[in-house]
Amino acid sequence: MTFAIPDPSRPRPRLRATLRWLLAVIYIAFGVVHLRSAPGFLAIMPPWVPYPLEVVLFTGVCEILGGAGLLIPRLRWISGVMLALYAVCVYPANLHHAFGQVDVGGLPSSWWYHGPRLAFQPVFVWWALFAGGVIDWPFPRKPA
Repeated sequence: MTFAIPDPSRPRPRLRATLRWLLAVIYIAFGVVHLRSAPGFLAIMPPWVPYPLEVVLFTGVCEILGGAGLLIPRLRWISGVMLALYAVCVYPANLHHAFGQVDVGGLPSSWWYHGPRLAFQPVFVWWALFAGGVIDWPFPRKPA
């Protein structure tokens, strides 16, 4: 097993590592929930999505693999990119859930839930890219 030596020119290595682990845990946990409770996610799928059950299962697998990939140095960069793309790709389901007034048991249906969830999606895109070492923004690089 090899460990990546932190690049001193990279900003905030401790923050990046903490955010990487936290995001990995979040994605792995939600991936397991997608796989264990896939039928519960069908209601928020936009009607134009073909094979909705298979898409829900596929997204669960993507979440687990992406989260695990963030923890593997060789896969970290591509996992960050793919999780950022994932967050963009699932946004239509979040929009459908919010604006379609879809009732999902166990989830709130108010804008106190949907508003922050929709607004936070770009943060998930940034978070994946930062945790994966794809971007450093908003932290400037230190001279090597």
